[in-house]
Amino acid sequence: MELAYIPSPSRGVYELGPIPLRAYAFCIIIGVVVAVWLGSKRWVARGGAKHTVGDIAVWAVPFGLVGGRLYHVITDNQLYFGEGRDPVDALKIWEGGLGIWGAIALGAVGAWIGARRRGVPLPAYADAIAPGIALAQACGRWGNWFNQELYGRSTDLPWGLEIDKVESDGTRIVGVFHPTFLYESLWCVGVALLVIWADRRFNLGHGRAFAVYVAAYSVGRFWIEGMRIDEAHHFLGLRLNEWTAILTFVAAVVYLVVVGKLRPGREAPDSIDPAAKADPSPEAGPSTDADADAGADADAAKDPSSDADELTVSQPESAKSDRTPSVPPAGQPADPVRPEPGTKA
Repeated sequence: MELAYIPSPSRGVYELGPIPLRAYAFCIIIGVVVAVWLGSKRWVARGGAKHTVGDIAVWAVPFGLVGGRLYHVITDNQLYFGEGRDPVDALKIWEGGLGIWGAIALGAVGAWIGARRRGVPLPAYADAIAPGIALAQACGRWGNWFNQELYGRSTDLPWGLEIDKVESDGTRIVGVFHPTFLYESLWCVGVALLVIWADRRFNLGHGRAFAVYVAAYSVGRFWIEGMRIDEAHHFLGLRLNEWTAILTFVAAVVYLVVVGKLRPGREAPDSIDPAAKADPSPEAGPSTDADADAGADADAAKDPSSDADELTVSQPESAKSDRTPSVPPAGQPADPVRPEPGTKA
């Protein structure tokens, strides 16, 4: 019986008139949208303003794309430089080739610039956006599926990935391989859920939620990288990205432990985003007791009925009795009504 393997798309580019629509680019765009959406919700829940995450992402995303491409070109320079290679291909980002380590490193620089301009502490921002980055990676890996790239060793497992493509040198590759893109996509979804759970369970702050993301992703990337068969540099029997995963895992764990001892808990909600103080809307984060008192004072100032009530209550009883007509005792005639001066009786 022939097994039903995972098919690969017949193409990764779709034409809309003269405009090429590349599935790889759409996967990245979807990932960015998901990351900003989830990051904004988490940022507001932590006390930040509604649009801060998106404003900082304007800096972080371009830096991340450049960093990811630079890392790929540097670590796989043999694909673009040397005999028979065209260095211009290094600029063709739409054909695939983004290194997550470079994207995170240079993206952090962009985020730092954006956060500094907004007066936002970068560790707090990183904690809010961490699970969103993992989900963005999960979306972006499907771009590798459309490009039929970065798959693993041959396999006969029922979830094997069918590959049928022609390389740039004319070599045709046909077979069934491990769908490492799918493994990493699912792993990243798990990492996002882990970060969200750990953040709620341990009240993580000061960059520790981001450290959990880095450590958890590094573990998955290590074993998935070991399954890939694409060309890569090796050192002491391991691929370059496996060594990178080891180093980032160790650095993340050390950061998690050290910062957990030095700065336990989470940042105060009113200390992470100056824009939240200027935006009193519910989306700007939780309000403080001072805000509630100020609001009560303002309401009292706007309601004139409260002053009228106080005047009525404080009015002396003698004043009330002056306005109440007297009733004569039984058997006595009522006093005649005296006309006001200047009027006719």
